Amino acid sequence: MGLVTGLFGLPLAPVRGVVWVVERVKEAAEEEYYDPGPVERQLAALEKELLAGRIDEETFEAREDELLDRLEEITAHRRGAGNAGN
Repeated sequence: MGLVTGLFGLPLAPVRGVVWVVERVKEAAEEEYYDPGPVERQLAALEKELLAGRIDEETFEAREDELLDRLEEITAHRRGAGNAGN
């Protein structure tokens, strides 16, 4: 980068810094949203609730379907993200 280009680009440095921070926050939020760990823990807790008799079979199946759909969404996203780099 030449001196003139550097001088003209200098006023944009704060904007580039803000954009960089926003991108890192977005990446962190997506990583947390697409983490299968919490969903898997919810499934395990749900099964314990059923086995302990605190919820009925119908409630278990409805919530299990929601959680399994969420896991499928996470898997599809991760599969897509893995292919995006190729």
